[in-house]
Amino acid sequence: MDNLNNKKTARVFAEAFSPALAEALTQAAGTPLLLKVLDSPDLDTRHGQPVHFRLSADGALHGECFVQLYQPHVAELGSKILGQPAESFREEHAEALAKVISSATAKLTASLSAEYGELTFKVERVANLAFGGMLVVPLAASIGEQPDIPVLLYFDAQFLEALSSQEASNNVESGMPSLDPINLKMVMDVELDVSLRFGQRQLPLREVLELASGSVIELDRKVEDPVELLLEGKVIARGEAVIVDGNYGLRVTEVPQPIAAHL
Repeated sequence: MDNLNNKKTARVFAEAFSPALAEALTQAAGTPLLLKVLDSPDLDTRHGQPVHFRLSADGALHGECFVQLYQPHVAELGSKILGQPAESFREEHAEALAKVISSATAKLTASLSAEYGELTFKVERVANLAFGGMLVVPLAASIGEQPDIPVLLYFDAQFLEALSSQEASNNVESGMPSLDPINLKMVMDVELDVSLRFGQRQLPLREVLELASGSVIELDRKVEDPVELLLEGKVIARGEAVIVDGNYGLRVTEVPQPIAAHL
């Protein structure tokens, strides 16, 4: 499989994993947290020593995926999870975070099983890893006004192959990417509602009730980040916001997967 398809497959998995992990962390830490998938990894070693967690897939999929954070951020999240004052990294912070990641994979399997079949993930803290040659997908976790926390997902070749092979098999069985041209022609004029998403934000009910004219809400996306084009709530393309005859428009720069797969 070529590298472009590998990246698309890994990103699809990351798009499913990130909301599951964000929800689990929000519940465990008691603080609203958002996770977004980025286009380029932040490999700045100034973040500190990396901390790794291995997700071993079994069942319909086999292989391994690794979650990487850095010690200062694991200490911050672990302290919130344990309900303790913030302090320097300790192994119990990593153990607490491993339990939360395990909880997130339980939610993840519920969303993936419909597409891939029954599967499970085993989560464990691992050390002394080298990821030479592995494909990486970057995420960023945000908590309120604090700087983003970098999170990296590494995929081994076996897991990527399993994801891609099963996806290709599902597409062949369902006929998604190769729609019958005659049938497709009959519905080409059907209008679909699409929308642009510049960003999102979780707000407590108190802040929602306090909204008034002039209120400013900061979203989870930087100005230079791509805008998302949604169809029925699913991201079908990304690009740059433009002005067309006085109206907002979108210049598409990326299509994560064939749009026919969404139909």
